[in-house]
Amino acid sequence: MRLSPLTPAPDKAQYVALSEFRYQLRRFLNFSETAARQAGLTPLQYLLMLHIQGTPGREWSSISELAERLQMKHNAVVGLVNRSVKSGLVTRQKNSEDGRLIEVHLQPEGSALLATLAASHQSELASLSDTFQVARITAFNNDEQAGKAT
Repeated sequence: MRLSPLTPAPDKAQYVALSEFRYQLRRFLNFSETAARQAGLTPLQYLLMLHIQGTPGREWSSISELAERLQMKHNAVVGLVNRSVKSGLVTRQKNSEDGRLIEVHLQPEGSALLATLAASHQSELASLSDTFQVARITAFNNDEQAGKAT
């Protein structure tokens, strides 16, 4: 990606801010990946379950939605779902209104593991609250900080 001649290069403060953001992001991702592995999951299995549970308005997610959320190719998500079904974490079923649509649901074991991991992630996000604010996840920030993020 090349900068437009009209786009000014970042100044030192912007480089420092970007560096700090990337550091805190990587630190959080490292925490998340380690926590998933310690729970006996792959990081992608954790994310799969998180995105299923985090689908607004329902308790399941489609393969296409998961592919978008995971930023993966459709066939790779199918493989991840297959492995997660074999592990007892999720189930799949055809949608009752559109048989071409595959719904992916959490199994009780997956739901229990996800709840434990999500709680530890919530604590980790709280520890980063002074340096790592994301407006769209204000549910994890206290009301005072949420007001600043919007």
